[in-house]
Amino acid sequence: MENNSTMAQPVVIHGQLHVEGIQLKDKNNDAVVLRGMSFGWHNWWPRFYNADVVKWLREDWDCSVVRAAMGVEPEGAYLDKPEWSVEKIKAVINGALREGIYVIIDWHCHNIRLEEAKKFFTEMAKAYGKYPNVIYEIFNEPEHQTWQEVKACSLELIKTIRAVDANNVILVGCPHWDQDIDLVADDPITGFSNIMYTMHFYAATHRQPLRDKCDYALGKKIPIFISESAGMEATGDGPVDDAEWNRWITWAEANKISWLTWSVADKDETCSVVFSSANSNGHWEEKDLKESGKKVKQLLRKYSGSNK
Repeated sequence: MENNSTMAQPVVIHGQLHVEGIQLKDKNNDAVVLRGMSFGWHNWWPRFYNADVVKWLREDWDCSVVRAAMGVEPEGAYLDKPEWSVEKIKAVINGALREGIYVIIDWHCHNIRLEEAKKFFTEMAKAYGKYPNVIYEIFNEPEHQTWQEVKACSLELIKTIRAVDANNVILVGCPHWDQDIDLVADDPITGFSNIMYTMHFYAATHRQPLRDKCDYALGKKIPIFISESAGMEATGDGPVDDAEWNRWITWAEANKISWLTWSVADKDETCSVVFSSANSNGHWEEKDLKESGKKVKQLLRKYSGSNK
């Protein structure tokens, strides 16, 4: 699954990723910051789950990583339609392999579904564990669970993945929609390598107090990965807080923390980056992009060093 323009591909440049201290590093042991887009829930916006959109996000938006957000519990999602759901996720993963970018396989769930998650990640690790492109996100945004519950679930899933894939990075969630990173800092997972912890921010809601939590965690040598973020309220709607969004990205870049923005979708809300006019296969024009879409495209190009 190789693309002809391999020299510009992040995976060709960086290869196998690993975690050292608080830092994500590449095959040359250099610090690496991944920047990209999360797809929306696959069960609601499946039309964007294809290799052409992945190609567009790499070539036009300068994404070095995408996130395939596999909905688990809603009607029509993984629990209802597992084979179709896996097919959609694989379309994005295969697109990322072809484009030479990294891809997060995201168990997009708010509750513990341990046995189902074990089955899914075993299947994914067997199919894709040999590729350095792959990152596993094993529990998106726990809602009401304690850190002890999330940690216990995560340990089981880490063991499941490591039985098949010894190397690729695993992202672990934390309580209250990935806000309580300070709880992780006081009781981290031990005994496994290449583990990072996710933090999600929505800039109009989450401000300096959450950055303070993150700084506390970094001070305790907890590696952070921002697998989902955006510039509006935590509902995904409301006005974009441009100044606060800029503060977040500046903070992430200063700390060499990878970040992805939510989401590739056309829902009537601020955080969905395209309008319904957007082509299902990319090639979006400026008129197809919402304010958040224009903003994140500009940020991605800026920090990738693009001359577009």
